[in-house]
Amino acid sequence: MFTIDDLADRLGGYLPPEEICQVKRAFYYAEQAHDGQRRRSGEPYVTHPLAVANILANMHMDHQSLMAAMLHDVIEDTGVSKEALAEQFGEAVAELVDGVSKLTQITFEDKAVAQAENFQKMVLAMSRDIRVIIVKLADRLHNMRTLGALRPDKKRRIARETLEIYARIASRLGINTIRVELEDLSFQALHPMRSERIKRAVSKARGHRRSTIRQVQTSLQKCLDDDQLPGTVIGRQKHLLSIYKKMRDQRKSFAEIMDVFGFRIITDDVDSCYRILGAVHNLYKPVPGRFKDYIAIPKANGYQSLHTTLFGSGGMPIEVQIRTREMEAMANNGIAAHWLYKAGQTERPIAAGSHARAREWVRGLLEMQRHAGNSLEFIEHVKNDLFPDDIYVFTPKGDIMELPQGATVIDFAYSVHTDIGNSCIACRIDRHLAPLSSRLESGQTLEIITAPGARPNTTWLSFVITAKARSAIRHALKHQQHTESVQLGRRLLNKALGDFETSLEELPEGHLAAHLDELGVKQQDELLESIGLGTRMAYAVARRLVEALQDAPETRGPRSDGHGPIVISGAEGMVINFARCCHPLPGDPVIGHTSVGKGIVVHRAECRNLDDLRSDPEKLFALEWSETQQTDFPVALRIHVESRRGLVAELAGLVTDADANIERIGIEERDARLSIVNLTLAVHDRVHLARIIKRIRNLPHVGKIQRVTN
Repeated sequence: MFTIDDLADRLGGYLPPEEICQVKRAFYYAEQAHDGQRRRSGEPYVTHPLAVANILANMHMDHQSLMAAMLHDVIEDTGVSKEALAEQFGEAVAELVDGVSKLTQITFEDKAVAQAENFQKMVLAMSRDIRVIIVKLADRLHNMRTLGALRPDKKRRIARETLEIYARIASRLGINTIRVELEDLSFQALHPMRSERIKRAVSKARGHRRSTIRQVQTSLQKCLDDDQLPGTVIGRQKHLLSIYKKMRDQRKSFAEIMDVFGFRIITDDVDSCYRILGAVHNLYKPVPGRFKDYIAIPKANGYQSLHTTLFGSGGMPIEVQIRTREMEAMANNGIAAHWLYKAGQTERPIAAGSHARAREWVRGLLEMQRHAGNSLEFIEHVKNDLFPDDIYVFTPKGDIMELPQGATVIDFAYSVHTDIGNSCIACRIDRHLAPLSSRLESGQTLEIITAPGARPNTTWLSFVITAKARSAIRHALKHQQHTESVQLGRRLLNKALGDFETSLEELPEGHLAAHLDELGVKQQDELLESIGLGTRMAYAVARRLVEALQDAPETRGPRSDGHGPIVISGAEGMVINFARCCHPLPGDPVIGHTSVGKGIVVHRAECRNLDDLRSDPEKLFALEWSETQQTDFPVALRIHVESRRGLVAELAGLVTDADANIERIGIEERDARLSIVNLTLAVHDRVHLARIIKRIRNLPHVGKIQRVTN
């Protein structure tokens, strides 16, 4: 059984004696605090924090992290407070322990919400000290190693959460040793039979391949020695989940995947990396297009290495990674390498760079958290952002921007700055204009064109893939909807007050504010927004305000004319919606009603879908069109024609010549001779539509033309 003395012996290799003493003191404190508590397996509870500290010792973490590992369940599972820990071990250790604690004192009806809330709080703790997540990862790793004592359903839930969140965080922070083990342990818990079969097959394959691996390894080492290049060649093993994913995603057999031989060459410096690359390319022919230089352009998690694939003897593929010893430490320990040191040594620049990247990532998480509507939306953003294959594009000044595979122009704009994303209207890719939805490829140069007053579009959410862009767009749309709803609510309330021969401006100062509590809201904007979104009737609010103002409100009945109809232009934004049942156009008599969450819905006055509302005049109100419209409106036509070749092309040409757009077209065949064309157009107004219908009537073989309503 592993003891605190065993751990102290290991720590002696890199920590000074006084710091080891503090780690031991934290252990004895935890042992006393957890006295009498046992794990599901029956072992004393203190074996868990000791094992977590041992995992961190393998990564050469600092003494404060090790102390936090010893104490990480003390606040949650015992009566010890954060203040007591701060008094005993210092503020830094107490903050770490508080950040790592599971926060189970908060209860939620929905487990998914509880997990999302806990993760959100962990991000806040990470922003104060990034070591929180490293201790948490070590805690999760030991819990995964000891899953055996839990029920199968609980095992699967924990394994899925580990795979979706914690393994991805370990990858994002470059802590490869923990990531690989977390993934394999999760795979074993989720798919025990598949895991066992692959494990047996790997063990068998390694026995058959041993001589081939030794032969390739010897030839690579001899190549380095002949050229007097410093370097050690080691074999590289694929882990179980990696094999399973390749078999599933690439539809390859186990034999095909195991036919690829992997090797790693560790050398002294960057110059030697490139010289070794030249040497192995002379020894074996490289596979075109399979070379990646992660030294010149590191991955987001700080990973650096040269990757190349070679044709070995007999055409067998050989994958080779070439890196320095520092890069190897970074590849295995990632951000934890920031704390790798020996007494008296300063931190290495490569580790410092990784730490800076990690802090930048956490800052991005905090920005997403501020913009997210709730915890589940936030955790959805984090999952989408966590495990990307990266591409590299350039700004016009030549700066490199890193984005996930499949990123679009909008993703790029938001990665530069949120304000640029919110106001972008077009872009140039390699100096050529391109759509905002264009998927980006490595090596492209992008220039974003912005315009003051431009706003995000809801359709952007259908193609952006980065969490930052999605979060910022949703935040901007919510703000936009709030502003537009308040403006519409003010107009609707003024119209309703007009029925009582008054207006918001004419009400006594402070009158509305004095009645907000009675109306169930805290601020005037909140009241106006609820009216604009249709969740509160403007007439009911107006009546209550007037009744509170007058002693005998009944004596002054409402006037039917009020302040006249509300004027609409079609460019009001998200709170004016046009009914799809009747497709109203400028020039049509129109009427409106409020719909919860949508604001005003505009219908043609004769629309049959309003029949149920006509009996309640409070729910309907008159609208009229502005003299100027700033947008096009959809309208549906049903055209009876004689079937003939080239008809659709002829219709499309005619519509385009009339300065209109076809949004949708479909053909129904009534019989062998007659067809019906269903056409949805975008037109300016009713006059524009009449002009188009007149042109269509002039076509030969066109019969009846109907404007579709209801």
